[in-house]
Amino acid sequence: MKYARLTKEQLEELHPEFINFLATQSIDKIEWDDIKKNRPHVAEQEIDVFSDLIWEKALTNVTHIDHFSKNYIFLFKCLPEVVYSFVIKTNNPEIDFVSADGINWLSENLFSDDVEITRGRKDIATNRNESLFEIIKQGGIISKGELFTKLESLINP
Repeated sequence: MKYARLTKEQLEELHPEFINFLATQSIDKIEWDDIKKNRPHVAEQEIDVFSDLIWEKALTNVTHIDHFSKNYIFLFKCLPEVVYSFVIKTNNPEIDFVSADGINWLSENLFSDDVEITRGRKDIATNRNESLFEIIKQGGIISKGELFTKLESLINP
C-alpha cells in the first residue's frame, strides 16, 4: 500500500465510488459478497487499491495543510513542485496553540517577542503526494489555506 487503508466510516461515506470501482473490475454485488466471505485477503487487497486511488486523488488536489501542536503551528502552501511553509513558535510555555485561547493569544501577540515566525521552502518535484501524506500522517489537516494567506498578507502587505 502506498498510503493508508480508508477507515470503515470513510468507506461507508464513499460507498457509491467503491461500487463504481468494483464495477470497473467487473465485480458485481454477488461476486463481491462471495469474495468477502470466501477470499477475505482478496477483499482487503481491493479495499487497499481503492484506498490508494482515493488518497492519490485527494492529495493531488491539496493546496494547503495546517498542523497545530502545543507550541508550534506549521502552515503549508502546496504547489505542484514546491511547498512553502510558515512555522510559528511561541517561547511562552503557558500557551497552547491547540486551544481556542492559544489562538486568541496568538492573534494579539503575533509580532511580540514571545512569537517566532520562520519561512521555509522545499522543492518536491518527485513524490509530491507522498510528501504531503507524511505531513498528514504526523497530524496535518488539509485546509483551504485561510491562515497561511492571512499570515502572508500580514507579513507582506
